[in-house]
Amino acid sequence: MITRRTALIGTAMATLMAVVPAIADESANPTLNALDLPDQTVTLERVHATLVPPPAVMEHDRVATGAPKVVEFTMTIEEKTIIVDDQGTKFHAMTFNGTMPGPTMVVHEGDYVELTLVNPETNEMPHNIDFHAATGALGGAALTLINPGEQATLRFKATRAGTFVYHCAPPGMVPWHVVGGMSGTLMVLPREGLKDDRGQPVTYDTAYTIGEFDLYIPKDEDGNYKTYDSLGESYADTLEVMRGLIPTHVVFNGSKNALTGDNAMTAKVGEKVLFIHSSANRDTRPHLIGGHGDLVWETGKFANAPERDLETWFVRGGSAAVALYEFLQPGIYAYVNHNLIEAAELGATGHVKVEGQWNNDLMMQVSAPAPIPVQ
Repeated sequence: MITRRTALIGTAMATLMAVVPAIADESANPTLNALDLPDQTVTLERVHATLVPPPAVMEHDRVATGAPKVVEFTMTIEEKTIIVDDQGTKFHAMTFNGTMPGPTMVVHEGDYVELTLVNPETNEMPHNIDFHAATGALGGAALTLINPGEQATLRFKATRAGTFVYHCAPPGMVPWHVVGGMSGTLMVLPREGLKDDRGQPVTYDTAYTIGEFDLYIPKDEDGNYKTYDSLGESYADTLEVMRGLIPTHVVFNGSKNALTGDNAMTAKVGEKVLFIHSSANRDTRPHLIGGHGDLVWETGKFANAPERDLETWFVRGGSAAVALYEFLQPGIYAYVNHNLIEAAELGATGHVKVEGQWNNDLMMQVSAPAPIPVQ
């Protein structure tokens, strides 16, 4: 059974790679001519990180303690069918750890990221990981390409502070895997913590991850979304929709309602919230309705001074931006992509439920709606 299944996977991969050009040639092994240097990590403390599903972010120190560490992560690739809207539309997703986006990983500048990537035998496709934070050809993708039933471990030094996208990048299939759900964020904090534009220390109470995804789900001749028996079966039709560059859905964290209702993000008046917004494929423009970006690292890189008091900020496709806001009023805030068509019609909307006491000095209703007085 395993031999027959492996043969089928091999045939499918040959077909896919024949019709899709690769973004880069990953056939060369960059370790063949590696410098024979001593392992700089042997004396460092090792810490095993516990990843959590988005929008939550793993527990982490705002300021580094002690010397650089080797931070160990494990992520398992999960191919799964998910529901992406309130009409019950099914989508064959490919995910890191079963979530869209994958978990946000947090280290400090100078730490080493050591990831064990696992591709269970039950999956159909080969997978890997490209870290935008890493230094080395293809961001580690050539060193982590694993077939179903395999795993690999990659280690790299976090030399630049900021938020960085990671995503799957197998030869010939990069776009499909990225829009299929396989992206996430690595946050590399400065060892001394965040600083504002004046060089003063900045802290936050809570961090949330928003991963924005453009989805391309095929429809039949009657305009109904199609369903498939397997991930591989959906490929040809999905590729045709992708090449049209018009997404059927634009969603936060995998589905239209992933961050609304009972799934809404929460905060309290007086709390400072760090919003980490990644978009691995398309440009977007987050906006917090009724709030602001007190400090915004629009490029996501902490060596650059943040901007102040932004109403809307820009996230380049293939990057992650960071915005800090202290909530001053209670209520439900809409967090949206301010292409409002994509927010209202395609799904790119989330909510933040904020508890606390209302401040009339900041906003109040002077008079309620009433008939216009007769003169």
